[in-house]
Amino acid sequence: MHNMYKLKIISSTVRPGRKGPVVAAWITELAKQYGKFNVEFLDLGEINLPMMNEPNHPVLKKYQHEHTQWWSAKIEEADAFIFVTAEYDYNYPAPLRNALEYLFHEWGYKPAAIVSYGGISGGTRATNALKADLSTFRVVPLAESVHFPFFQTHINDQNEFEANEVAHKSADNMLKQLARWAKGLKAIKEDKE
Repeated sequence: MHNMYKLKIISSTVRPGRKGPVVAAWITELAKQYGKFNVEFLDLGEINLPMMNEPNHPVLKKYQHEHTQWWSAKIEEADAFIFVTAEYDYNYPAPLRNALEYLFHEWGYKPAAIVSYGGISGGTRATNALKADLSTFRVVPLAESVHFPFFQTHINDQNEFEANEVAHKSADNMLKQLARWAKGLKAIKEDKE
């Protein structure tokens, strides 16, 4: 029996009518089918974290608020992440930055893959900005990612996301790499020397 890794899929948008959860539902289904992950979808629009309001620095892990304690536990138990991000003004959305800033140690020594969507650039600028920020939390962003330019064209009348074969191949490769990195980084995370 191979190890199952705890994968948290986090979507970045919070505004009403957002399409993040539609894109996230697609990758969540693929990740479940992949067979190496226990998958949980965390929708920042549902979770609704206020702007970071903890009095103590996240490094101390002295959380006063229930929402932070809940968020900390969810991220702490993860072995790997997939961030599903839109692109707003050449960057990833502020709620995701806020969600990252709540915590510090909980993120560390874990791999992250990114699925982005947008207009002509397919969210690649958001991806690059997110990758740069993730490394400051000791998250290892993968080279493999999936981008959807003109993503609205993939959403059908049932509000479901339909990806082409190229996207499925990219996603499959990304999940394979995510499992490999999850395995390797677990050893690093557990080595406290």
